[in-house]
Amino acid sequence: QVQLLESGGGLVQAGGSLRISCAASGGTFSSYFMAWFRQAPGLEREFVAAISRGGGSTTYADSVKGRFTISRDNAENTVYLQMHSLKLEETAVYSCAAARYSMSVRDSDYNYWGQGTQVTVSS
Repeated sequence: QVQLLESGGGLVQAGGSLRISCAASGGTFSSYFMAWFRQAPGLEREFVAAISRGGGSTTYADSVKGRFTISRDNAENTVYLQMHSLKLEETAVYSCAAARYSMSVRDSDYNYWGQGTQVTVSS
């Protein structure tokens, strides 16, 4: 089992940048595929980005490709999401998730979740 705790959310102007983090504890971090999802008010949770166990492979939602970067530091048990050129419609609660078996875009494939961190993009 692993516990996940996000941090770094906040208020950012449209076009700006923000880096959010997810710290893991209670498990072997390097054994998990990690991902970021987001959920805006009134909408379903959507996939943002995922990264392989060692960090060598990544995948992104088309909507964020070229603007967001997912990375991980296994020595620090932390996964990051660096976000650039943020848009108003990307205001959401951003959550990290861990999976044992695959790097997936489906939230049902992830076994562990953090509580989320709020990212608000303003005009």
